[in-house]
Amino acid sequence: MSQNARSVHENNIILLRGAALWVLVALVLAWCLVALKMEAPLMSAIFPGKFSRLLQAHIDFLLMSALLLGFYGTRIPFAWPVRWAMVVGAFTNSSLFILQAAFPILDGPPAEGWGPNVFRLYLMASIVTTSFGFAGACLTVLRASFRSQSY
Repeated sequence: MSQNARSVHENNIILLRGAALWVLVALVLAWCLVALKMEAPLMSAIFPGKFSRLLQAHIDFLLMSALLLGFYGTRIPFAWPVRWAMVVGAFTNSSLFILQAAFPILDGPPAEGWGPNVFRLYLMASIVTTSFGFAGACLTVLRASFRSQSY
């Protein structure tokens, strides 16, 4: 492995680690979905909201993991704020569905109270973080595609 390839790997390793963690979360959610379908009382108490929200969380964690792995696979160095925003945004974006499955009041018309207000703040922070990370990665890849240097 060349020095440049090693440096890119060391810099972008957070993408690989984040993807691995989020795939594990998706696996746990898959088991939660099975337990819900089997009408396990404990799981129904933990996730009283819509089954579809938990399924969306499962799919979103898998999708975000695939995106992280894809960007890691480009072997293009990303700035540290972009790398971290991608990994954190991948989690926060997917976790929004888990929160809606666990707290049905968050899944519907805007509710009043400190809980729904915190959720809306978390939602907005998640959208901004995820957008910054993945847009930054896309622009980095696009810019690199016009350079003569191959990765």
